[in-house]
Amino acid sequence: MKEADIRLECLRPAQDGWQRPTCDEVQEALRFGGLTKERAANLLGLGEGGGRTIRRWTSGESEIAYANWALLCYFAGLGVIWESVERQGKI
Repeated sequence: MKEADIRLECLRPAQDGWQRPTCDEVQEALRFGGLTKERAANLLGLGEGGGRTIRRWTSGESEIAYANWALLCYFAGLGVIWESVERQGKI
């Protein structure tokens, strides 16, 4: 099973101590999911120029919002981070 090099604090629900991912962690999520910047922008509904927004997140020029990060994690196969572990049935 492949693993992603992303801190666990970045994979939590917003209200449970979530920490914003670094630009490297955004890049890692894309890599883990096999997503190009353009494909991720399309999946996130970023519209025309969305690839540019992804580039800003991966370069550290701007920070990714929780909602976009949570959906990116979902599309990359990292799980449904907006639900607590208890709700996911893992405990």
